[in-house]
Amino acid sequence: MQRLLIDDLVEWKRQPARKPILLDGARQVGKTYLIEQLFGPQEFRQVHRLDFRLEPGLAELFADSLDPQAVLSNIELRFNVDIDVEHDLIFFDEVGECQAAVDSLKYFAEDLPQAFVCASGSNIGLLDSFPVGKVQQLELFPLCFEEFLMAAEQPRLLQAFRAQRRGQIVHQQLWSFLLAYYFVGGMPEAVGEWFADEGSIRERVERVGRVHRDLVVGYQRDFGKYAGKLHAQHIDEVFASVLGQLAACQDDSVKRFRFRDVIERKRRYQELRGPIDWLETTKLVRKCYPIKGRPQAPLWAQARQNIFKLYLFDVGLLGYMLGLRYADQQAQSLSFKGYIAENFVQNELSVRVAYPTFGWEQGDAQVEFLHRDRDGEVIPVEVKSGTRTRARSLRSYVERYQPRSAIKLIGGPGGEGEGLIETWPLYYAQHLRDL
Repeated sequence: MQRLLIDDLVEWKRQPARKPILLDGARQVGKTYLIEQLFGPQEFRQVHRLDFRLEPGLAELFADSLDPQAVLSNIELRFNVDIDVEHDLIFFDEVGECQAAVDSLKYFAEDLPQAFVCASGSNIGLLDSFPVGKVQQLELFPLCFEEFLMAAEQPRLLQAFRAQRRGQIVHQQLWSFLLAYYFVGGMPEAVGEWFADEGSIRERVERVGRVHRDLVVGYQRDFGKYAGKLHAQHIDEVFASVLGQLAACQDDSVKRFRFRDVIERKRRYQELRGPIDWLETTKLVRKCYPIKGRPQAPLWAQARQNIFKLYLFDVGLLGYMLGLRYADQQAQSLSFKGYIAENFVQNELSVRVAYPTFGWEQGDAQVEFLHRDRDGEVIPVEVKSGTRTRARSLRSYVERYQPRSAIKLIGGPGGEGEGLIETWPLYYAQHLRDL
């Protein structure tokens, strides 16, 4: 199972001197597999992995000194190995479980920049302190749709996707894979079960469902482990409300997150900010900021901190937690396909284009996303899950602001534009980065 982020890791490795790299991401998105099974064996003589969650006692390696040479000597003694800093990778896995290991990254950056040091963790944003400016940060997400196609091992279809080919034949195949992706999502274990050779469709569906169940239980246990009992209850309530508010949209655009009736006696953003920030910090939810008026760069300047939409980080887990089955995703009922499509586009943009995302709203008109092209122009992007759409809000935006172009993502092959408005199939959302 290949991952696109490996290109960034290879580029980091080729630098003559480098900061340690810190790989962030939600639990179970494949950080350890990427480093230990893909990147490490491909690029290094040996990978020396220290798993601080599995062996908390490894914190003793940093007890005497945070000096890189002292730390490496302790690792060699502890594991009876020889470390070649020019050809080996030192991998601090689940580094968030050991604050001393996090602190040591500063000294590796300053005193031993020729060493190859990589750290990964699932709760990096919850650390007590962080070596700001002393690490290069990357984030690993669940598999995006392109990586899902890579896992399918259909090189011709993958090539067609990357070339943005149009036509009924390619659309039928890519649409079929997109509907499967809606059900499976991008969590590596779920993707692995889906593309496993053995078993019927029914058996694969059941295996994916078990993976989804175990992942959700694991995340909910993390609420209590890292947040405390009372705060964990609030996090769980906000998490459930994200799902409920998405589902309430039916086939309409996702609305801004409402703070009322989420936690008893709490009605304002400041009262829910802690649980919301915790979920975003641990990468389980993603924000999109709708802005009003003519969009101008930087879009951040027009965003309001307390007005945003919230999406789940994985569309497969979203469907599972809402009780949507494989047959439901294949049928694409009008009662849910709108918010599934929008959550999919949000995730594709977060992984392959930019995060956070921004949208636009004015009165009853709402455009789901705004994208800045390579020249800095703001391009409105409307998401429609069906094939026959009027895109009234997008036309309203175009009439008001006369953008260079506009994109409508739909559940069909696209191709027929309307003035400035180009029509693309939903599965090409990530290609916005090429504009």
